[in-house]
Amino acid sequence: MHLIKWLSGAAVGTALLLAGSPSWAVTIGFSQVGDEGDWRPAFSKDMQDEAKKEGIDLKFADAQGKEEEQLKAVRAFIAQKVDAILIAPVVTTGWDQVLDEAKKAGIPVFLADRDVDVKDKSLYVTRISADFNLEGRVAGAWLAQASVGQCNIVEEQGTVGSAPAIERKKGFEAITANFPDMKIVKSQSGDFTTDGGKKVMEAFIKSTDNLKGICASFAHNDNMQLGAMQAMKEAGLKPGHDVLMVSVDYVPAMKEALAAGDANASVELRSAIGKYIYPVMLQYLKDKKDLPKWVKIPSELHRAATAGN
Repeated sequence: MHLIKWLSGAAVGTALLLAGSPSWAVTIGFSQVGDEGDWRPAFSKDMQDEAKKEGIDLKFADAQGKEEEQLKAVRAFIAQKVDAILIAPVVTTGWDQVLDEAKKAGIPVFLADRDVDVKDKSLYVTRISADFNLEGRVAGAWLAQASVGQCNIVEEQGTVGSAPAIERKKGFEAITANFPDMKIVKSQSGDFTTDGGKKVMEAFIKSTDNLKGICASFAHNDNMQLGAMQAMKEAGLKPGHDVLMVSVDYVPAMKEALAAGDANASVELRSAIGKYIYPVMLQYLKDKKDLPKWVKIPSELHRAATAGN
């Protein structure tokens, strides 16, 4: 377990803390990806609840998973002359122009949860999020140990082009590449949804003669894995027993699956992260001091034996 402990420890970033609510009126525009899965709505609710605690006027916009809707929302925030803009990007690309518009308007932009791929990193102040690559590496390290480095894997990927899907895959494969007998033999996007994960696993089951020779299922989020479990049970398989199940998020339904033995491991992605995000934003608005380009939020591994911890 030393590798997993080392990897988990590497993710612990130091969030900047600001005591109490701001002494001035602050308006923040928050562009959220959407409400897919269980984690995203919990994150949105936490951001809204924490804004009230901090005395922030939060203007919330749900992009419904559409990049064009998110760009419209950001431009609306610019027109409203908010004090700061917070974005959880649908995809990593296509942000240069709108972020440049915000910069010219004198409105600082912060990234939450996901990253963007821009030529000029000065277009945003900082990203406040977990380390998706680390989450993939922790999942890969757990599976390498659980399978003793011998495993044919099916993978349910997240939304194509999204930072979590890209980085969790990279991190996972960075670990499995060290083991010649660990291979991803099937990979398909389930768009981070339970229904998507179920459909993907149904296709995997059909194409592998009921998962013959498959050792594990790696899902980029819990909801896809929960859907995969449904498909496996309908096919007469026992998830967590016939096939090892590892995913990311640690949502309530996954805690139950771990306790029931239907899943084996989940890397936690905290949804209650307003307490990490708002202090960083408020401190910057107060003193305008440069921040690191990435303020990391820690992640933890949870296994079936430690469900509920």
